[in-house]
Amino acid sequence: MSNPANIATQYLAVWNERDAAARRALVARIFSLDADYLDPMMRGAGHDGIDAMIAGAQSHFPGHRFALDGTPDGHNDVVRFSWTLSGPDGQPVANGTDVARVAADGRLASVTGFLNAA
Repeated sequence: MSNPANIATQYLAVWNERDAAARRALVARIFSLDADYLDPMMRGAGHDGIDAMIAGAQSHFPGHRFALDGTPDGHNDVVRFSWTLSGPDGQPVANGTDVARVAADGRLASVTGFLNAA
C-alpha cells in the first residue's frame, strides 16, 4: 500500500476539484473502474457514478473545501482518515471519517464514509 497520508490527500483533492474535466481525470486516476462509495447521505459506483456524486455535493456546498483532520493511518489494504468540510468563511460545517480499501493497482476500490458531525 502507498502512504496513507498520500492516499487521503489525493482523495480529498478529488472532492475539492471544481473543474469538471480535471475532476473527472482525478477520479479516473484515484478510483478503480468498479470502485464504489457509500456514506449516510449518498452513494456512487464506477467513475461516472462517483464523479456525478461529487459534482452534486459540490453544487450543494458551493465554495466549501475538504481538509484532512489528523493523521491518516492504514494497514494491509485499508486506509482510515478524518476530514473537515469548511465553508468559504473557513468555518467548519461538517466532519467525518472515511475508510477506504486500496486495490492491487494502488487505486481506491471502495470508500465508506461516516459523518461525525454535520
